[in-house]
Amino acid sequence: MSQQLAYVIITPYSLNKSRTGGIISRLITRTGLELVAARMFAPSAELVKEYSAAIISSHDPQDKKIQELIHNYILQNLSPDPKTGRRRRVMVLLLRGEDAVRKARSVIGHISHERYGGETIRDTYGDIILGENGEVRYFEPAVLAAPAAEEAEAKLKLWARFSDQDGGVLENVVAYKPGEKPERTLVLIKPDNFRFPTGRPGNVIDFFSRTGLSIVGIKVLHMSVAQAVEFYGPVREILRTKLKDVVAGKAVGVLEKELGFKIPADAQKQLGEALCPAFGDNQFDNIVRFMCGFAATERPQADWPKPGTEKCIALIYEGVNAVAKIRDVLGPTDPSKAPPGSIRREFGANIMVNAAHASDSPENARREFAIVNVGRNNFKEIVEEFYGKV
Repeated sequence: MSQQLAYVIITPYSLNKSRTGGIISRLITRTGLELVAARMFAPSAELVKEYSAAIISSHDPQDKKIQELIHNYILQNLSPDPKTGRRRRVMVLLLRGEDAVRKARSVIGHISHERYGGETIRDTYGDIILGENGEVRYFEPAVLAAPAAEEAEAKLKLWARFSDQDGGVLENVVAYKPGEKPERTLVLIKPDNFRFPTGRPGNVIDFFSRTGLSIVGIKVLHMSVAQAVEFYGPVREILRTKLKDVVAGKAVGVLEKELGFKIPADAQKQLGEALCPAFGDNQFDNIVRFMCGFAATERPQADWPKPGTEKCIALIYEGVNAVAKIRDVLGPTDPSKAPPGSIRREFGANIMVNAAHASDSPENARREFAIVNVGRNNFKEIVEEFYGKV
């Protein structure tokens, strides 16, 4: 069966209730599909009108009354707030693989007041509550998706067409109390979470939800060598200069065993000074290779800007004290020293393979935003590569 693209839209309510991680985990683990793009949207009234008009479909196995509920839900809940004019946050995920549309829809499930339990995403996170006379008192679909490949194509082209003006890193979509000063910080969910289809990327996002912060940007990132070298550039000098004692200790242990005599303290110091720069460069190469699949020394410099082979998810979180809150949930660099309940304690293996990165200051966050460029529209690029110009 040929490759397909499927989309899943996480509704504003699911985002506000921090259900994003759980939804992503189920989509990755239960479909086996590849998450190839993700983009935040703040839909305009025009996008909402066009999308809602295409919802009622003869291809949809759902009851037509449910389709009408979804149509009305989209108009009411994805449109800008009629009182404030503030746009609402929506996350669109793009999945690729064989029979992708059916697989995604089967994991999402249908909506029925007779369903109980947690078999599908909508069973767990969606709701339809009826009154005594059968009228709908409450309705929340949790996510939105196309029922058939033809409709997935039409709706993906629609969202791609609006993806520049209505999508990217969102502004003015979160309300704050007077006097509150929000910050933004960058999170990278690292390549060790993508070695095989696993719920770990979603689980890590779920941990970050404890901060109460809002996601305002998301991107599936294949970091290039050029990006990795610039991103981790400040670490390089530390590795080259600050690890002299560590390098000397390792070198002395090997040499004393091999040569059979104790090396004097002054010679140990000289060993550290001589070897530390080379050791630091080697460690830096390992970091770059881990993040993008190649060390800088393994690629011609002309190829440095090309996307790497390793996958990350880049997220921008916004809120009061965002940097400190994210760092607290993440835990220290060394997973063995991270406290119980932190991301690196739960998912990290060592100092390099430690699940996620987070900016350590608002200033560094701004520097990292510029390198990673979460707003760059690779969502539209993938849709157009698959279907042609929108």
